[in-house]
Amino acid sequence: MQEERKEAAEPIHLAPLPMSLRWEPPPKSWSAGDGSSLTITAGSKTDLFIDPEGTAEALTAPRLLGTPQGDFIVSARVTVGFSAVYDAGVLLLWAHERAWAKLCFELSPQREPTIVSVVTRGLSDDCNAFAVGSDHVWLRVARLGRAYAFHASVDGTAWRLIRYFAFDSAGDAAVGFSAQSPTGGECTAVFEDIRFAPRRLGDIRSGE
Repeated sequence: MQEERKEAAEPIHLAPLPMSLRWEPPPKSWSAGDGSSLTITAGSKTDLFIDPEGTAEALTAPRLLGTPQGDFIVSARVTVGFSAVYDAGVLLLWAHERAWAKLCFELSPQREPTIVSVVTRGLSDDCNAFAVGSDHVWLRVARLGRAYAFHASVDGTAWRLIRYFAFDSAGDAAVGFSAQSPTGGECTAVFEDIRFAPRRLGDIRSGE
């Protein structure tokens, strides 16, 4: 059974997460299945990026966000219907429009599904990690006090460290889900096996 799309202002609840979530802005369409799944379709020209040269910015990608308390670990199996370059499914941290970070499963210009991370502190950076030979991958975000860690996994068991970082207002950051299609007509990302653990990650490097 699918939960029908609601108005953007109405709080949204996903069973694995202890906090309510909100859209800002809403997607082209979305649905929440039973248990721990979420489908997001982002419309055309949607992105989150503030160019390091300061020449362009886009804050148009839909984002479903909630603010947990204390240390936590959030993970999901992410499947993306890749079509255009930079289509992506995203786990997102969001403090405000000039302080946020995203862990993406993104189609590269070489047409390879790739793990990409962006950390924004006024301006964004952009870092590619590794290519994935599949249309799905596991992504994970962990909070450790005022710091955060991004990990990715091709099997949901062995995790690779992608980024370890902090940014201003990190203590107030929300966590959530996004999709983007900067160069295409739309992109659909499916988040399954969503998990939340209210604990501190034991080992940043090994991901345990």
